[in-house]
Amino acid sequence: MTEIPRKAVQRTAKLASLPLGVAGRVVGGWGKRLTGASSEEVNAEVTAKTAEQVFAVLGQLKGGAMKFGQALSVFEAAVPDELAAPYREALTKLQHAAPPMPARTTHRVLAEQLGASWPKRFIEFDDEPAASASIGQVHHAIWHDGREVAVKVQYPGADEALKADLKQLLRFSRLLQAIMPGTEVRPLLEELRDRYLEELDYRDEADNQRTFAKAFAGDEHVLVPKVVASSPKVMVTDWITGTPLSSIIRSGTTEERDLAGALLSEFHFSAPSRSGLLHADPHPGNFMLGDDGRLRVIDFGAVARLPDGLPKTLGRMTRLALDGRSSDLVDLLRSENFIRENTVLHPEDVLGYLAPFVEPLHTESFHFTRRWLQHQAERVGDLRSPDSQTGRSLNLPPQYLLIHRVTLGATGILCQLDAHVPARKIVARWQPGFEDE
Repeated sequence: MTEIPRKAVQRTAKLASLPLGVAGRVVGGWGKRLTGASSEEVNAEVTAKTAEQVFAVLGQLKGGAMKFGQALSVFEAAVPDELAAPYREALTKLQHAAPPMPARTTHRVLAEQLGASWPKRFIEFDDEPAASASIGQVHHAIWHDGREVAVKVQYPGADEALKADLKQLLRFSRLLQAIMPGTEVRPLLEELRDRYLEELDYRDEADNQRTFAKAFAGDEHVLVPKVVASSPKVMVTDWITGTPLSSIIRSGTTEERDLAGALLSEFHFSAPSRSGLLHADPHPGNFMLGDDGRLRVIDFGAVARLPDGLPKTLGRMTRLALDGRSSDLVDLLRSENFIRENTVLHPEDVLGYLAPFVEPLHTESFHFTRRWLQHQAERVGDLRSPDSQTGRSLNLPPQYLLIHRVTLGATGILCQLDAHVPARKIVARWQPGFEDE
């Protein structure tokens, strides 16, 4: 493969192969059962092959298809193990790896973006990518002044592929729901579509990264690499090293898990106040833990612009739910359009729905686990439960959708890490409105 498949028909066919492939394997499984194979053996084989196909198809397509898989890789923590486990490893691969493009294609993009004499800008340039992602891949190089740098090169056709994928994935949202049960796929895709189209010009990402790097310059907990150079399809930044959070999730020590979780939480809540921006692409491939104990943060293509920091309303809502003030909570929700006009909701029902989400703030340190997140997903996802009915009656105003999705994604990572986090202290310091009540 020399570049991303661009034609909508071609990409649609590959995406369609996911649900069709699942169906075919299930039919084949029935045949094996008729010949005497046990249902456990057949189910294990079907799910394993399906997981392999998820990675192969989404990874090869890159673009919006791969970004969709990366988003799902965070939310798998909310899904019961018997459903999520077969897909976990395949989806996790999408957090940091995908089939790379050939060197000649990389060189062509570099020449188009940096000029025909681009090799003179580098003392060394490694043609083998150090990492491959959804719309670009990263190469290690030595800049002309001797600095180690990371060179992010966008795949040819990424813009067309991203737009085509997001359009087609919306059409397939009901079928794709089966890949990650318990996740509301269509709203997720609609929000991802709006954010990810912003990532296609690396100059915008470079501006975002410069803002973050300035805000966290010299910080003892967070390191953001500085931008060296940028163009629409190529970005050069300082090279950084560390242990990816995906590796810590898989095999990290308790100390590493707790440290990574605390640093990630503090970055999530503090960044809007410090930089006016919220890092809006929370998956483990974008974070590393360095030997110096600092969190390394990369990939600033998707951000939420919050010049006044996180909304004060969210802090007030959180505090009212934490304190059990149901009537005041409903009044606030109604005034901020979280409850639509003419919708009748009982304050205690609303508090019952929201209170478990603020459970991490009741103690000095909270243990974020997959089981806790699974319980929350089961509670609000069971259509027969009162909490589910209350949740469907609430409204999420558009200006809060991205913040909500990012917070859920960050929480998913904390649960994957199985981390103990001083959430109350972090929220109290950085969430506007929380200490006002």
